[in-house]
Amino acid sequence: MSSKADSTHVADARAPRLRVQRVRPAYQQVADELRGQILTGLLGPGQRLPSETELIEMFGVSRGTVREALRMLVSQNLIETRRGVNGGSFVSSPDPERVVAALGATIGVLVETPKLRMEDLLEARLLLEPIATRLATERADPETLETILAAANAHRQPDDATGFAGHLDFHTTVLMATGNLMITMMGQPVADVLRTRLLQATADSADSSEWDRVDEDHRHIAEHIAAGDGPGAEAAMRQHINDLRALYQRAGCW
Repeated sequence: MSSKADSTHVADARAPRLRVQRVRPAYQQVADELRGQILTGLLGPGQRLPSETELIEMFGVSRGTVREALRMLVSQNLIETRRGVNGGSFVSSPDPERVVAALGATIGVLVETPKLRMEDLLEARLLLEPIATRLATERADPETLETILAAANAHRQPDDATGFAGHLDFHTTVLMATGNLMITMMGQPVADVLRTRLLQATADSADSSEWDRVDEDHRHIAEHIAAGDGPGAEAAMRQHINDLRALYQRAGCW
């Protein structure tokens, strides 16, 4: 369905429900209806949504309500707006990198509030990454193993005051080695937020000897993975993340 008429028909199919539901804000109901049609494929990637005027008529709401609903969908990376003669609102193509970035930004905001603690982020890593490391050990092909070993033995970047860039690269590489996109998308935003907090910490970051131990941990984990030792790799990653707790605390992250 790519024509204007087709897109109007799709969006209009379930619209009458919104005319009688006033329990929640109208803009949320409009956004929910359009989001549902996007997620179920009724509105596919690249397809143009009906115009604001058409949406007003379909849902029986004001122009302000429609615009707020569209802004919500844009913020969720579900649609994008284009200007010009051929402009309008279009369904976005799935982009894992944008989703990961959005998750990281949201987590970064939450961790500044009492609702989400730094300890919560480390606990999440402790639950996810050891199991992911075992899975990576079981699934990694020779080329992936070379990548993991290279990440574990990479020289520290001289312009990285925290030493965290290589740390993040190694952990992301292990997550990606699982071959499971969802695992990578769950783990990477948490690591990104931890890095940001380390950069923002008021106290000095860990000294060189501490980052030397981190590098040694990475090599130890990589050796287990290369040897096909899933249980050993899992245990080594779990110990490594437990050890990181004290490092973050000394760096003043909380």
